[in-house]
Amino acid sequence: MLMLKLHHIPLLLTVTGLGLLPSSLLAQANAPQSTATIETRSERFATNLPDQYQSWRATAEQSKQVDALAEDPRLVILWAGYAFAKDYNKPRGHAFALTDVRATLRTGAPKTAEDGPLPMACWSCKSPDVARVINQQGEEHYFRGQWARGGPEIVNPLGCADCHNTASAAFKQGKPELTLSRPYADRAMQSLGKSFHSEGRLSQQSMVCGQCHVEYYFSGKNKAVKFPWDQGTRVDDMEDYYDKLNFSDWVHPLSKTPMLKAQHPEFETWRAGIHGKNNVTCIDCHMPKVQNSAGKVYTDHKIGNPFDNFDQSCANCHTQDKASLQAVVAQRKHDVNEIKLKVEDQLVHAHFEAKAAWSAGVSSAEMQPILQDIRHAQWRWDYAIASHGVHMHAPDVALRVLATALDKAASARTKLARVLATKGISHEIALPDISSKEKAQLALGMDMQQLNAEKQQFLNTVVPRWDEQARNAGLLGK
Repeated sequence: MLMLKLHHIPLLLTVTGLGLLPSSLLAQANAPQSTATIETRSERFATNLPDQYQSWRATAEQSKQVDALAEDPRLVILWAGYAFAKDYNKPRGHAFALTDVRATLRTGAPKTAEDGPLPMACWSCKSPDVARVINQQGEEHYFRGQWARGGPEIVNPLGCADCHNTASAAFKQGKPELTLSRPYADRAMQSLGKSFHSEGRLSQQSMVCGQCHVEYYFSGKNKAVKFPWDQGTRVDDMEDYYDKLNFSDWVHPLSKTPMLKAQHPEFETWRAGIHGKNNVTCIDCHMPKVQNSAGKVYTDHKIGNPFDNFDQSCANCHTQDKASLQAVVAQRKHDVNEIKLKVEDQLVHAHFEAKAAWSAGVSSAEMQPILQDIRHAQWRWDYAIASHGVHMHAPDVALRVLATALDKAASARTKLARVLATKGISHEIALPDISSKEKAQLALGMDMQQLNAEKQQFLNTVVPRWDEQARNAGLLGK
């Protein structure tokens, strides 16, 4: 989910390996992309593309919400001071992307278009209306202002126009063409030497998914979306990129560490894994070719677990039966999760031990190498665990990254033990009760009752007004 990534360097002056962004690209980023109208109401294509449309609608069946903070309360402490400590549900069907970004506590409860706390960029992977607004008015206009400004404008759930050129004659004739609907994603792919129109269809398929399933941050005065790929897509590459910019998402209130929040780098981990290296695309596994009742072959748009369509997905390459392959994947998931929890335990202790060190009077100079270890450890942990399905895409990458995270967390704690000893503190730093999400939030002094009440009022009053404005403007069906 696109959440707040603050940055002090303007997007249009971002330093790259080739220098400053050329003036021609600067003009391109600010200008409208096309005079053609992007149709964002996916139901308009139900007649020409009935199978694709009905399978896309079926993502609404993927409605189960899983509270990740309740499942693992350590996350509240790791994200203390950041919006994810308030609320984080695991992702579900594409049909809920817009609903869920409206409903999450992370977007707050704005009463007017100027209210915070988050910028317009938080809509960027939630609706095809984003592509429409950028196409009509340019990126600079789209990114300007607060998230609430887009409420009456960004109103349709993820659909056809996010991945296809719905303005083309071919699409209207039932022959959908892939496109990169987000120009910032197009620029990022070009930084990897991948020009969309020069790539083959297999590469294009994954590039389209890679518009959203990536790591990113918000840059410049307008908090525009930027992918940190200038030096590469590995965890080390992006860590170095952020360090050179002296960038942080927030400062942790316990340890005072300038933190990085990884988003969901599936594209990055996929391309580093065995599937990506063999050009097995996102589509091959998550949107396989299937047959309708008349025997016609089409692409299944109910994006989900490959095991749900085993014969059409996994079985095209793998010789194992379904149960055997599921057992392999389950073991890899277990192994990744086991190390993930070990890293989390180390980091939770490190944050509280750093707090104790500050309280004991340890100097800023002594704390700097410790904070750098904490920053790098948590970034690497987050890169691995925020990449949904990493145990399937690249388990070797996840295990390596988590191992380095564990090493850096241990390094931080070793240094903390030494500086605490200089202040006469040799006992273990006690942790508060964080055995549940509620107790962890209480330990941080978070008033969850007020946050939830404000959010409910927002959902009951502001969101209905947004939808009514959108219907009156013809952006939603009546």
